[in-house]
Amino acid sequence: MNRPVTGKPRRAKLTVRRLLSAAVGMLAVAFLAVPPATALALPTPQALVSNLDLECFKTSSYQPPAVTLTLRHLNPVLRSLPTEQVTLGPREQLCVPVAKNNVIPPPGVLDFVRFVDLACYQIRGASADTRLVLSHLNPVLQDLPRQEIAMNVAQQLCVPVAKNNVVPPAEVLSLIAHIDLKCYAITPNTAMNRRLSLQQLNPVLVGQIPTSTVEVTNARQLCVPVQKSGDRIPAEVLNIVQWIDLEKYDIVTQAIRPVTLTLRHLNPVLGSLPVEQATLSGAAQLAVPVAKNGQLPPG
Repeated sequence: MNRPVTGKPRRAKLTVRRLLSAAVGMLAVAFLAVPPATALALPTPQALVSNLDLECFKTSSYQPPAVTLTLRHLNPVLRSLPTEQVTLGPREQLCVPVAKNNVIPPPGVLDFVRFVDLACYQIRGASADTRLVLSHLNPVLQDLPRQEIAMNVAQQLCVPVAKNNVVPPAEVLSLIAHIDLKCYAITPNTAMNRRLSLQQLNPVLVGQIPTSTVEVTNARQLCVPVQKSGDRIPAEVLNIVQWIDLEKYDIVTQAIRPVTLTLRHLNPVLGSLPVEQATLSGAAQLAVPVAKNGQLPPG
């Protein structure tokens, strides 16, 4: 005759289950307390800015809904300039990240740089009437001499967008969503006279726009960081974006096959604007990182 099953195995099973449940709970608490190993740490201002090169393409014409914005300067050198109200005019360019001469940004920096896409709109602004000394930050161009320039009238506002609904990871988005650059005409229009190879970095354009050789000619604009009224920038992000100064040069390059994209605004202040269609034609300018008056981004 078979003996009846006692309660001991059942109690043992319950004990094992309780231990497993407790272990899972401890792992969950540990996961919440410690970021996952794959979380991206913010790069230093120097690392991000010195590796940020943007190729600016002419786009099909588009006029966004009338939006008036109040802009204040973020860079320490320009904080004394007054705030200014501007209205978004027609879209003129889309500036996308590139690598020069096959010098790819290092890991941890590339993750952020490759998603910096800025749509540039015409604005009418007052003259900054400010003289500055610019020095190049990108490793490929650090042999170029410093140059003294005058910042004149504001011409463009470049704001962050996502292309074809490809949204960056949350850690990346928390930074690039607050990159707003106000572009001023500058004089003199010094020529760089440098031939460079430009390679697309953004996942949407890799394979669509081939690597190209460009002749970099005259400097035209200085694009400096600003904050739009209503945009709350976290302190750790502000510490980086306030150092993003890009000097735009005209370039001469070969024609490309037109590329049509959808653009969606990432900055919270412009998040309610409609999705835009943009067809890229030829590249017109190259924006490269510079420092003003010897004040380098912290490393």
